[in-house]
Amino acid sequence: MRHLYKNAIAKLKTYQYKHINARLILWVAGLTILGINIIASARPEEPSFYKKQIFGFMAGLAGMVIIALFDYHFVLKFYWLIFIVNVGLLLAVRFAGASHMGAKRWIEFGNGSLQIQPSEFSKIFIILFFAKFLYMHKDKINSFKIVAASIVFIAAPLILIYKQPDLSTSIVIILLFCVIMFIAGISYKWIFGVIAVMIPVCIVLVYMLMQPNQKILEEYQFNRIVEFFDEDNEDAQKIRWQQDNAEMAIGSGGLWGKGLNNDSEDSVKNGNYIPEPQTDFIFAIAGEELGFVGTTAIIIMLLLIVFECFYTGAHAPDLAGRIICCGIGGYIGIQSFINICVVTNMVPNTGLPLPFVSYGLSSLLSSFAGIGFVINVGLQRAGRQRLNTI
Repeated sequence: MRHLYKNAIAKLKTYQYKHINARLILWVAGLTILGINIIASARPEEPSFYKKQIFGFMAGLAGMVIIALFDYHFVLKFYWLIFIVNVGLLLAVRFAGASHMGAKRWIEFGNGSLQIQPSEFSKIFIILFFAKFLYMHKDKINSFKIVAASIVFIAAPLILIYKQPDLSTSIVIILLFCVIMFIAGISYKWIFGVIAVMIPVCIVLVYMLMQPNQKILEEYQFNRIVEFFDEDNEDAQKIRWQQDNAEMAIGSGGLWGKGLNNDSEDSVKNGNYIPEPQTDFIFAIAGEELGFVGTTAIIIMLLLIVFECFYTGAHAPDLAGRIICCGIGGYIGIQSFINICVVTNMVPNTGLPLPFVSYGLSSLLSSFAGIGFVINVGLQRAGRQRLNTI
C-alpha cells in the first residue's frame, strides 16, 4: 500500500502542470452553469431539477479533478475490467432495469429516488477500452483479425443499447467507433471497402424496413422516420408537433430572446407546448429565452470544447492518449450535432441530451469524467519522453 502511495506521489510530480488546459475547464464550467440557469427557467415549478443539476456540477467538477490526477496509463491497465463493467451494467438494465415511456434504460436505487443511465457511461467505457486495445495492436491495426475483433467488442454494448431500445445512442456509438478507428490509423482501403459494402446493405435494409410488420425498428421509431418526410400527413403533424413547437420557440426568441424566467403569455415554454423541456429539447428553451445570441454562444462553447479535446489529442504522448482525447471530443461533437439537428427539425425526433446543458446526472457526470481524462492526457503531453508501455 505504501509502495502504491509513493508511486502515485512520484507520478504527480512528473506532470507538466503548465500544460493544464484551463481553457477547456473554463468552457465546460461556463456551459454547465449556463445550462443550470436554462433548466431553472425551463421548469420553475420544479426546483429539484436545477438543484440536482447543481449537485451534478459540483460532483462532476470533483470527479474531473480526481480523474485528471490519475495517470490514464494506470487506468488503462484495467481495460478488460472496464469492458466487463460496461457490459455488466447494460445487462443489468436489460434484465432488471427501470422503464419509462416504453424504454428500459435506467437502473434505480432507493425506490427510484436515484437513477443512473449506463448507456451514458458506456461511451466513456468504450473509448477507454479501445484506447488500450488498439494501442496494444497499433502495428496490426489493419489486419483482418484486429478489425474483426474490434467489431465484435463494439457489437456487445451496441446491441444491448439498441435493444433498450435506444436507437439514437446506438447511432452515436457507431459514429464514435468510426472516429476511434480512424484516429487509430485504419487504412483507407478498409474505409472505402466498408463504404462499398454498406451501400447495398443500406438498400436492403431500407427495403426490409418498408415491409409490413418489420421487426428491425420499434413502431414509434419507424413512424418518426417515415412521418418526418411526409409533412402534409395528419399523423405526421401529431408525431412532429414537439419538433415543430421547438422550431417555433427558437424562431420567436429573435436576436436577444425573451429573457430567462420570463412570464410572457406568447411563450411556447410557458404554454407547456414542449414536454420535459429541461432534457433533450433544452436548446429550444435557450433559443426562446436567450435568442440567436444565446444559442450561438452555446454552439461556440461546444465547438471550443471539441477543439480543445482534439488539440490535446494532437499533443498526446501516445496513441492511447490520442484516442481518449479525440474519442471524448468526437462523442461530444456528434451528440451535440444530432441534438441540435433534432431540435431545429432537421432530422427525425430522437432522444439525446445536449452535453453539459441538458438535465440529467448520468450525462453530466460521464461528460465531466471524459474531460478529466482529456486533462490528464494534457498533463503528459508530447515533449517529454514518451511512455512505451501502459
